[in-house]
Amino acid sequence: MKNILVNVFVLVSFPFFCCFSLGADASASLPDPELEFVFEVTVTLAPPQELGTTKYGIRRVVNITGGTFSGPKIRGTVLSGGADWQTVREDGTADLVAKYSLQTDDGKIILVENTGIRTAPRAVLERLAKGEEVPPSEYYMRTAAKMEVEAGSKYDWLNKSILVSTGMRKPNSVIIRFYRLL
Repeated sequence: MKNILVNVFVLVSFPFFCCFSLGADASASLPDPELEFVFEVTVTLAPPQELGTTKYGIRRVVNITGGTFSGPKIRGTVLSGGADWQTVREDGTADLVAKYSLQTDDGKIILVENTGIRTAPRAVLERLAKGEEVPPSEYYMRTAAKMEVEAGSKYDWLNKSILVSTGMRKPNSVIIRFYRLL
C-alpha cells in the first residue's frame, strides 16, 4: 500500500516538477532586451484644440503640421495631417495617442501609431502648458509605436519591430527618439 501511494505521488507530481524544471531552464536562456536607435523625429505642431472635460478626462487634439526625421538607416519628412489625441487625467498625466505619416527620402510612406504617457509633478506640467522650455529630465514622456510600411520594401523591418521612444515637448514641436527592441 505504501509503495502504491509513493508511485501515485510520483506520477501525479511528475508533470509539475518537469514543467517547473523546464521553466527554470527556459528563463535562463531567454535574452535580455536591448535597444537599437532607429531615428529621431522633430514634429511641428499647431496650437492645441481643447475639447473640454468629457467622461474620460480633459480632451485635446494637437494637429501635426510637418517635421523631419533622421537615423542611421532612414530619413525623411513628417507629413501634415496627423494629430495627437490627448486625454488628461485628474492628476495631470496625459495619455497620448498620435497617428501620423512619414515619407522617406526615397518616397516610401510610413504610417505611425504612437501611444504613451507624459507625466510630471503638477508645477512642471503647468510650465509645459505655458510653453516654457522644460528639460526632459523633469518629466516622463514615453511611448510605444507601431509602424506600417510597404511589405518587401527596404523598410519592411519596421513592420516586424517593437519600437519604444522617449520624448521631449517644446513650445511648438515635440522631439521623439525611437528605438527598436531587440
